[in-house]
Amino acid sequence: MKEILNALHETDKDFQKILKEIMKDYKITIAEWHLLMKVDNEFDTQDQLSQTTGLDTSTLSRQLNALMKKKMIEHQVVGHDHRHFIYQVTPLGAESLAKIKAQYQATEQQIFSVWSEEEKSMLQILINRLDKSIQKGL
Repeated sequence: MKEILNALHETDKDFQKILKEIMKDYKITIAEWHLLMKVDNEFDTQDQLSQTTGLDTSTLSRQLNALMKKKMIEHQVVGHDHRHFIYQVTPLGAESLAKIKAQYQATEQQIFSVWSEEEKSMLQILINRLDKSIQKGL
């Protein structure tokens, strides 16, 4: 049997492959998808997005620009110096998010199709406990 943390790592790698396949249909990366969801949840300035994602300014700017090139988000200039932007999801971005969400939920349902509610609940409890233990160790 694999050691617990190694098994989690392998499982995560497998799940990342699944997510990449889903994202490939929409020509965005997993990181761009996460950022698109943040913009959709009304984190609409670079400061807010930087705080909520933990991304540095250059990485965030690069991802925002990629999403704008893909017409998933747009921005409006605000402020007297015209250096601040408010970002919003475009109709194409909103449609993509809805379709990705549906595929994600279908994938999740397929993965856990043979799991009881009790088993899923126990897994969630154990993952939360593991996360807390790891956070304490940092």
